[in-house]
Amino acid sequence: MPNSPSRAVPLLILLAAACVLGLAPILVRLTETGPAAAGFWRFLFAMPLLLLISARPGGEGIGRPSKWMMLAGLFFALDLGFWHYGIVMTSVANATVLCNLTPVVVTLIGWFVFRERPRPLFILALVLAMGGAFAMAAAASGQQGTNPLLGDLLSLSVSFWYSGYFLAVKAARSTAGAMRVTLWATAVGIPLLGGVSLLLGENMIPASGSGWAACVAMGVMHVAGQGGVAWSLGKLPAAITAVTILIQPIVAGLLSWWIFGETLTPIQALGGALVLAAIVLAQWSTRKPGPDTKTGTGSKDPAPAI
Repeated sequence: MPNSPSRAVPLLILLAAACVLGLAPILVRLTETGPAAAGFWRFLFAMPLLLLISARPGGEGIGRPSKWMMLAGLFFALDLGFWHYGIVMTSVANATVLCNLTPVVVTLIGWFVFRERPRPLFILALVLAMGGAFAMAAAASGQQGTNPLLGDLLSLSVSFWYSGYFLAVKAARSTAGAMRVTLWATAVGIPLLGGVSLLLGENMIPASGSGWAACVAMGVMHVAGQGGVAWSLGKLPAAITAVTILIQPIVAGLLSWWIFGETLTPIQALGGALVLAAIVLAQWSTRKPGPDTKTGTGSKDPAPAI
């Protein structure tokens, strides 16, 4: 593995968190509520765990929210609102893949705004990842969901909201721990998603015990998944994190095939393999240059590399 030991642990935690988050679109379908209401319950059931973890002895504490935490909460509420409607209107695979075009947006913002110039190998990884994502979306059945085209468009817009969330969390992590950032971003999202759900006249209350169980499971998934992503963002470059979580569509696609019977075509499987290859290549592209055999020092890039 080309990653340094200091990066190996954050990467493993990130991969585990991404796999957990792959459960999200499945649980949204099982909540028996409206799309925005599902996000409301996800945040609400996550809060007790986040408060318990943050306020535990030896923990960081609750503290006060920074502007970056508040902004992360706004972006995440927009992310879930648009994405949950996309999940209902199109296939789980499409909704999950299209919203994960985030690496393109994050890389471009990092390049032009923060002067984090990507290396050519990372660009190749990005192209492979996007090619795999496109293959998974294009090959999915158009008969799934209530309005596949609108669902695809809503899911595509999520990439911009999720990029804003990524960058806001990255900034917030410079002064606060992962659980505090996740706590306040979640707290900001609760009234926003609850208000949207009421405004749109959604069904707020699950119809059965299994629906409530799905809502509770979303809260636990949120703490484990987003907490792991937030922690990793304090250890890894944002663009690398954005590429690595592209494993979510693969997990979601396999689960939707198993639970909902959504077809996973050979082209979709090939797309998933391309995404996995891109993740490995992206990690390889960020390895530190070895020491120069003549000078005993490592070479330096003219600009920070993603």
